[in-house]
Amino acid sequence: MIKRIVKMEFEQENVKAFVNIFKTNKDKITTFDGCHSVELLRDINAQNIFFTYSIWDSESSLNKYRESNTFKNIWSKTKPLFSHKAKAWSLEEI
Repeated sequence: MIKRIVKMEFEQENVKAFVNIFKTNKDKITTFDGCHSVELLRDINAQNIFFTYSIWDSESSLNKYRESNTFKNIWSKTKPLFSHKAKAWSLEEI
């Protein structure tokens, strides 16, 4: 299994729109083959910085999701809301 963390920073006026996008699509992500869970976290000191934390069967499963129409649709709505480029890490437990 792998764990994926994505850091996203939004223009303050876009925070509500992003949260709505996430809430609307969370079930689509968690029911995608190979996904065990996804959580949305917010920085306690910067209300416009968010992280997603997801658990996947494998990097292959994650990549299938990233190549899917589901991801492309969600990302096309999310990316224009950023104030900075997103950063992502794929991690394995030791």
